[in-house]
Amino acid sequence: MATKTQAERAPARLGLSTTDLTMLLVVLIWGANFSIVKIALQQFPPLAFAALRFLVAGVLLWLIMRWREGSQPMSRAVLWKLTWVGIIGNTFYQVCFIYGISISSAANAALLIATTPAMIAGAGALLGQEKLRRPVVIGIGLALAGVALVLAARGLTFSSESLIGDLLLVGCSVFWTIYTLGVRSIGTGISPLRITTMTMLTGVPGLLLFSLPQLLSVEWASISVGSWAGFLYATVFGLVLAYVLWNNSVRLVGSNRTAIYGCAIPLVAALIAWPVLGEQPTPLQAVGAVLIISGVLMTRK
Repeated sequence: MATKTQAERAPARLGLSTTDLTMLLVVLIWGANFSIVKIALQQFPPLAFAALRFLVAGVLLWLIMRWREGSQPMSRAVLWKLTWVGIIGNTFYQVCFIYGISISSAANAALLIATTPAMIAGAGALLGQEKLRRPVVIGIGLALAGVALVLAARGLTFSSESLIGDLLLVGCSVFWTIYTLGVRSIGTGISPLRITTMTMLTGVPGLLLFSLPQLLSVEWASISVGSWAGFLYATVFGLVLAYVLWNNSVRLVGSNRTAIYGCAIPLVAALIAWPVLGEQPTPLQAVGAVLIISGVLMTRK
């Protein structure tokens, strides 16, 4: 109880807790990640990119975990839960994400995945993990309305050419919902760093198996420095740092309040895609941004 009180204590003048600030950082990291990954995939085969970044991220997290926490025994039940959560949240999610974003657009990807908070809130209520209090319901409604306006403002269409990619991205929301609720159900005896590390490592073998043909056929010398820089960003920031912060927030303030920040990711993705991909935002997107931010703030009540 003391830990949660400390995590929720608002810094002076900002009215935001430390957890809120770290989740805003996650929003920035993942918002930029859509454009960066989209550019990197111009030279990386999709599954080879995903498997390699998860392998590197898993090793980095394991080294950090051993340095900070050492070796800690876990029960068979906890290990089993960490295994299936990792396979769903990392293997299945990443296969859908990497193929989805390579077929669809970065904007479509951000917007479709932004439906995750509503899925998490509804599934969490059905499973009895969290109550759907009125501020949370209103906040989710405002945020999703903002997402709809951003979608309309960008004039996106769900054409037959990108239908498979769009469906894969919807699958991402389903898998991330299961992952988030699974992390929430693990309990308080394991640190967010250990949960992140173990679930990432259990997700790596499946990714390596799926991507083996691409990994063996890659001409590594032909990949540019810029694409490698994108790979490093997507690995160190998009996986290692963002996953630890996400799981820490889920443990401290719950899955609903953590997931609602996902509604802000399309806004950040659109703003970053403007200079990077040449996609200019519109005034309607500004209205959507207000609704998204209002929804995030509403859930904090």
